[in-house]
Amino acid sequence: MNALRRWITGFALAALVVTAAGCGTKAIDAGQAGGGSKKTIVVGTDAAYAPFEYIDASNTIVGFDIDLMKAIAKAAGFDVQFVNTVWEGIFITLQNGERDALISAITITDERKKTMDFSDPYFEATQLIAVPENADVTKFEDLKAKNLRVGVQTGTTGDVAVSKLLGKTSPNIKRYDTTPHALQALAIGEVDAVVADNAVVLHYIQSNPNAKFKVVSDPSFPKEHYGIAVKKGNKELLDKINQGLKAIKANGQYDEIYQKYFGTKK
Repeated sequence: MNALRRWITGFALAALVVTAAGCGTKAIDAGQAGGGSKKTIVVGTDAAYAPFEYIDASNTIVGFDIDLMKAIAKAAGFDVQFVNTVWEGIFITLQNGERDALISAITITDERKKTMDFSDPYFEATQLIAVPENADVTKFEDLKAKNLRVGVQTGTTGDVAVSKLLGKTSPNIKRYDTTPHALQALAIGEVDAVVADNAVVLHYIQSNPNAKFKVVSDPSFPKEHYGIAVKKGNKELLDKINQGLKAIKANGQYDEIYQKYFGTKK
Protein backbone atom coordinates (compact mmCIF):
# COMPACT_ATOMS: atom_id res chain seq x y z
CA MET A 1 0.00 0.00 0.00
CA ASN A 2 1.55 3.34 -1.02
CA ALA A 3 1.80 6.34 1.29
CA LEU A 4 -1.22 8.12 -0.18
CA ARG A 5 -3.45 5.05 0.18
CA ARG A 6 -2.22 4.54 3.75
CA TRP A 7 -3.13 8.16 4.52
CA ILE A 8 -6.59 7.81 2.96
CA THR A 9 -7.23 4.53 4.78
CA GLY A 10 -6.12 5.99 8.10
CA PHE A 11 -8.31 9.05 7.58
CA ALA A 12 -11.33 6.88 6.78
CA LEU A 13 -10.82 4.76 9.88
CA ALA A 14 -10.50 7.85 12.05
CA ALA A 15 -13.71 9.23 10.57
CA LEU A 16 -15.45 5.95 11.29
CA VAL A 17 -14.38 6.03 14.94
CA VAL A 18 -15.57 9.64 15.33
CA THR A 19 -18.90 8.79 13.72
CA ALA A 20 -19.38 5.80 16.02
CA ALA A 21 -18.53 7.92 19.05
CA GLY A 22 -21.27 10.35 18.13
CA CYS A 23 -24.02 7.74 18.06
CA GLY A 24 -24.94 8.04 21.74
CA THR A 25 -24.26 5.92 24.78
CA LYS A 26 -25.74 2.60 23.70
CA ALA A 27 -23.85 -0.65 24.28
CA ILE A 28 -20.42 -0.52 22.67
CA ASP A 29 -18.87 -3.59 21.06
CA ALA A 30 -15.24 -3.36 22.12
CA GLY A 31 -14.29 -5.85 19.43
CA GLN A 32 -15.22 -3.35 16.72
CA ALA A 33 -12.61 -0.97 18.06
CA GLY A 34 -9.91 -3.59 18.35
CA GLY A 35 -10.40 -4.04 22.08
CA GLY A 36 -11.48 -7.68 22.15
CA SER A 37 -14.89 -9.31 22.01
CA LYS A 38 -16.45 -7.98 25.24
CA LYS A 39 -19.28 -5.47 25.04
CA THR A 40 -19.32 -2.36 27.17
CA ILE A 41 -22.66 -1.90 28.90
CA VAL A 42 -23.63 1.69 29.72
CA VAL A 43 -24.96 1.78 33.27
CA GLY A 44 -26.89 4.70 34.72
CA THR A 45 -26.62 5.51 38.43
CA ASP A 46 -27.62 8.49 40.57
CA ALA A 47 -24.33 9.07 42.36
CA ALA A 48 -25.79 10.90 45.34
CA TYR A 49 -26.85 7.95 47.46
CA ALA A 50 -23.96 6.89 49.68
CA PRO A 51 -22.93 4.23 50.44
CA PHE A 52 -24.49 2.71 47.31
CA GLU A 53 -23.26 5.24 44.74
CA TYR A 54 -21.54 8.57 45.25
CA ILE A 55 -18.72 10.80 43.97
CA ASP A 56 -15.43 10.53 45.86
CA ALA A 57 -12.73 13.16 46.35
CA SER A 58 -11.16 12.30 42.99
CA ASN A 59 -14.50 12.87 41.21
CA THR A 60 -14.97 9.15 40.58
CA ILE A 61 -18.26 7.28 40.95
CA VAL A 62 -17.80 4.73 43.75
CA GLY A 63 -19.91 2.73 46.19
CA PHE A 64 -21.43 -0.65 46.98
CA ASP A 65 -23.51 -0.77 43.79
CA ILE A 66 -20.54 0.24 41.67
CA ASP A 67 -18.22 -2.43 43.07
CA LEU A 68 -21.02 -4.97 42.77
CA MET A 69 -21.76 -4.16 39.13
CA LYS A 70 -18.07 -4.30 38.23
CA ALA A 71 -17.79 -7.73 39.84
CA ILE A 72 -20.93 -8.96 38.07
CA ALA A 73 -19.63 -7.70 34.73
CA LYS A 74 -16.26 -9.36 35.17
CA ALA A 75 -17.88 -12.68 36.11
CA ALA A 76 -20.32 -12.51 33.18
CA GLY A 77 -17.77 -11.38 30.59
CA PHE A 78 -18.72 -7.80 29.76
CA ASP A 79 -17.38 -4.34 30.59
CA VAL A 80 -19.26 -1.45 32.19
CA GLN A 81 -19.27 2.30 31.78
CA PHE A 82 -21.02 4.24 34.55
CA VAL A 83 -22.88 7.46 33.78
CA ASN A 84 -24.08 9.72 36.59
CA THR A 85 -27.80 10.14 35.95
CA VAL A 86 -30.27 12.27 37.92
CA TRP A 87 -32.83 10.08 39.70
CA GLU A 88 -35.92 11.91 38.44
CA GLY A 89 -35.11 11.03 34.82
CA ILE A 90 -33.17 7.81 35.29
CA PHE A 91 -35.89 5.41 34.12
CA ILE A 92 -36.50 7.40 30.94
CA THR A 93 -32.85 6.95 29.93
CA LEU A 94 -33.36 3.19 30.09
CA GLN A 95 -36.54 3.26 28.03
CA ASN A 96 -35.08 5.44 25.26
CA GLY A 97 -31.84 3.46 25.00
CA GLU A 98 -29.42 6.01 26.47
CA ARG A 99 -28.57 3.48 29.19
CA ASP A 100 -28.39 -0.31 28.87
CA ALA A 101 -28.87 -0.96 32.58
CA LEU A 102 -29.46 0.90 35.84
CA ILE A 103 -28.02 0.21 39.27
CA SER A 104 -28.95 2.80 41.85
CA ALA A 105 -30.46 1.18 44.95
CA ILE A 106 -33.62 0.63 42.89
CA THR A 107 -36.39 -1.14 44.76
CA ILE A 108 -38.16 -3.80 42.72
CA THR A 109 -41.88 -2.94 42.66
CA ASP A 110 -44.84 -4.25 40.70
CA GLU A 111 -45.37 -0.78 39.22
CA ARG A 112 -41.79 -0.53 37.97
CA LYS A 113 -41.89 -4.07 36.55
CA LYS A 114 -44.56 -2.88 34.11
CA THR A 115 -41.99 -0.80 32.22
CA MET A 116 -38.65 -2.51 32.88
CA ASP A 117 -37.17 -5.88 33.81
CA PHE A 118 -35.19 -6.55 36.96
CA SER A 119 -32.36 -8.87 37.90
CA ASP A 120 -32.59 -11.21 40.83
CA PRO A 121 -32.60 -9.19 44.08
CA TYR A 122 -29.16 -8.24 45.39
CA PHE A 123 -29.95 -6.23 48.56
CA GLU A 124 -32.67 -6.16 51.21
CA ALA A 125 -33.72 -2.81 52.65
CA THR A 126 -36.56 -1.10 54.47
CA GLN A 127 -37.63 2.46 55.19
CA LEU A 128 -36.39 4.29 58.28
CA ILE A 129 -37.51 7.54 59.92
CA ALA A 130 -34.87 10.11 60.89
CA VAL A 131 -35.82 12.80 63.40
CA PRO A 132 -33.99 15.13 65.82
CA GLU A 133 -32.82 13.20 68.88
CA ASN A 134 -35.29 15.01 71.17
CA ALA A 135 -38.32 14.46 68.90
CA ASP A 136 -41.39 12.74 70.34
CA VAL A 137 -41.77 10.29 67.45
CA THR A 138 -42.03 6.55 68.06
CA LYS A 139 -43.88 5.27 64.98
CA PHE A 140 -44.72 6.16 61.39
CA GLU A 141 -48.27 7.23 62.22
CA ASP A 142 -46.87 9.98 64.50
CA LEU A 143 -45.78 11.93 61.42
CA LYS A 144 -49.46 12.44 60.57
CA ALA A 145 -50.84 12.64 64.09
CA LYS A 146 -48.38 15.38 65.04
CA ASN A 147 -48.78 17.28 61.75
CA LEU A 148 -45.05 17.09 61.00
CA ARG A 149 -43.26 18.27 57.86
CA VAL A 150 -41.64 15.24 56.23
CA GLY A 151 -38.74 15.26 53.80
CA VAL A 152 -38.39 12.58 51.09
CA GLN A 153 -36.46 12.07 47.89
CA THR A 154 -38.76 12.55 44.91
CA GLY A 155 -39.95 9.33 43.30
CA THR A 156 -38.50 6.95 45.88
CA THR A 157 -40.33 4.31 47.89
CA GLY A 158 -40.03 6.68 50.85
CA ASP A 159 -41.98 9.24 48.84
CA VAL A 160 -44.61 6.59 48.05
CA ALA A 161 -44.96 5.57 51.71
CA VAL A 162 -45.30 9.13 52.99
CA SER A 163 -47.71 10.02 50.18
CA LYS A 164 -49.98 7.16 51.28
CA LEU A 165 -49.84 8.33 54.90
CA LEU A 166 -50.30 12.08 54.38
CA GLY A 167 -51.84 12.26 50.90
CA LYS A 168 -49.81 12.79 47.75
CA THR A 169 -50.51 16.53 47.57
CA SER A 170 -50.09 17.22 51.29
CA PRO A 171 -48.23 20.50 51.93
CA ASN A 172 -46.39 18.70 54.74
CA ILE A 173 -44.47 16.59 52.23
CA LYS A 174 -41.25 18.30 51.18
CA ARG A 175 -39.62 16.61 48.18
CA TYR A 176 -35.89 16.85 47.44
CA ASP A 177 -33.70 15.71 44.57
CA THR A 178 -31.54 13.53 46.85
CA THR A 179 -31.87 11.90 50.26
CA PRO A 180 -28.79 13.76 51.61
CA HIS A 181 -30.50 17.05 50.70
CA ALA A 182 -33.59 15.95 52.62
CA LEU A 183 -31.42 15.06 55.63
CA GLN A 184 -29.60 18.39 55.40
CA ALA A 185 -33.02 20.07 55.45
CA LEU A 186 -33.79 18.15 58.65
CA ALA A 187 -30.53 19.36 60.18
CA ILE A 188 -31.49 23.02 59.68
CA GLY A 189 -35.11 22.59 60.74
CA GLU A 190 -36.67 22.92 57.31
CA VAL A 191 -38.48 19.61 57.93
CA ASP A 192 -39.30 17.68 61.09
CA ALA A 193 -38.57 14.18 59.82
CA VAL A 194 -37.15 12.30 56.84
CA VAL A 195 -38.25 8.90 55.54
CA ALA A 196 -35.72 7.05 53.39
CA ASP A 197 -33.92 3.74 52.88
CA ASN A 198 -32.34 2.48 56.09
CA ALA A 199 -28.77 2.01 54.84
CA VAL A 200 -28.62 5.54 53.41
CA VAL A 201 -30.03 7.13 56.57
CA LEU A 202 -27.65 5.20 58.82
CA HIS A 203 -24.66 6.04 56.63
CA TYR A 204 -25.53 9.75 56.73
CA ILE A 205 -25.88 9.74 60.52
CA GLN A 206 -22.58 7.89 60.92
CA SER A 207 -20.85 10.41 58.64
CA ASN A 208 -22.51 13.45 60.29
CA PRO A 209 -22.53 12.82 64.07
CA ASN A 210 -23.07 16.53 64.79
CA ALA A 211 -26.49 16.34 63.15
CA LYS A 212 -27.81 14.72 66.37
CA PHE A 213 -30.49 12.58 64.77
CA LYS A 214 -32.16 9.44 66.02
CA VAL A 215 -33.84 6.80 63.91
CA VAL A 216 -37.27 5.24 64.31
CA SER A 217 -38.25 1.95 62.69
CA ASP A 218 -41.82 0.86 62.14
CA PRO A 219 -43.21 -2.64 61.44
CA SER A 220 -45.56 -1.16 58.85
CA PHE A 221 -42.61 -0.62 56.51
CA PRO A 222 -42.30 -3.68 54.25
CA LYS A 223 -39.06 -5.34 53.29
CA GLU A 224 -37.75 -4.02 49.98
CA HIS A 225 -35.36 -5.63 47.53
CA TYR A 226 -33.01 -3.84 45.16
CA GLY A 227 -32.51 -5.05 41.62
CA ILE A 228 -30.56 -4.07 38.50
CA ALA A 229 -32.93 -2.77 35.83
CA VAL A 230 -32.72 -3.39 32.09
CA LYS A 231 -35.01 -2.40 29.25
CA LYS A 232 -38.18 -4.45 29.03
CA GLY A 233 -37.51 -7.59 27.00
CA ASN A 234 -33.69 -7.41 27.07
CA LYS A 235 -33.41 -11.04 28.17
CA GLU A 236 -29.86 -11.48 26.85
CA LEU A 237 -28.42 -8.80 29.12
CA LEU A 238 -30.65 -9.76 32.04
CA ASP A 239 -29.46 -13.38 31.85
CA LYS A 240 -25.82 -12.26 31.84
CA ILE A 241 -26.36 -10.02 34.87
CA ASN A 242 -28.10 -12.80 36.79
CA GLN A 243 -25.33 -15.20 35.80
CA GLY A 244 -22.68 -12.81 37.14
CA LEU A 245 -24.62 -12.09 40.33
CA LYS A 246 -25.04 -15.81 41.02
CA ALA A 247 -21.32 -16.39 40.44
CA ILE A 248 -20.10 -13.69 42.85
CA LYS A 249 -22.51 -14.86 45.53
CA ALA A 250 -21.19 -18.40 45.15
CA ASN A 251 -17.49 -17.47 45.24
CA GLY A 252 -17.74 -15.15 48.24
CA GLN A 253 -17.03 -11.91 46.39
CA TYR A 254 -20.49 -10.51 47.18
CA ASP A 255 -19.81 -10.98 50.91
CA GLU A 256 -16.47 -9.18 50.58
CA ILE A 257 -18.08 -6.18 48.89
CA TYR A 258 -20.91 -6.12 51.43
CA GLN A 259 -18.47 -6.20 54.34
CA LYS A 260 -16.43 -3.37 52.81
CA TYR A 261 -19.40 -0.98 52.93
CA PHE A 262 -21.55 -2.28 55.79
CA GLY A 263 -19.01 -3.78 58.19
CA THR A 264 -20.48 -7.27 58.33
CA LYS A 265 -20.94 -10.15 55.94
CA LYS A 266 -24.38 -10.58 54.44
